[in-house]
Amino acid sequence: MDLAEIRKIMKLMDEHGLSQFQFEKDEFKLKLKKGSDFDDLQRILGSLPSGNAVAAPAPAIAPAPVVVSAPATESTAPVAAGEEITSPMVGTFYRKPSPEEPDFVNVGDTVSEGQTLCIIEAMKVMNEIKAEKSGTITQICVDDGTPVQFGDALFRVK
Repeated sequence: MDLAEIRKIMKLMDEHGLSQFQFEKDEFKLKLKKGSDFDDLQRILGSLPSGNAVAAPAPAIAPAPVVVSAPATESTAPVAAGEEITSPMVGTFYRKPSPEEPDFVNVGDTVSEGQTLCIIEAMKVMNEIKAEKSGTITQICVDDGTPVQFGDALFRVK
């Protein structure tokens, strides 16, 4: 795999909102993880001559500091109180049923078990995400129209 192919993979990750990519074939392993150091990786790869082939294993491409730096950032960021409601699927997060309608919920709203909180669009299917427990919304963790991964925090409920 050469540098041009790795750049194409990184571009596809950006276009499709992916945060991780892993490829293994025979003795070659490539693992890319998007995080705070992902932009640095793009800058480094952009400065290399395009004719070079990359023969190093995945750790040389995606160094451990990507994993180490993420928890430090998260620990300094303020965290709203409450229990997380996570995404059950990969898709696009929407706070309202249609562009002209109001949001399903806002911070401070009281919700009951089974109430629709948002929609996640996956493969042109609109999936309603319902509250698993009653409580008050303390945080909306995702912006409207943003891609989400399985397990991403969507809301916090107290």
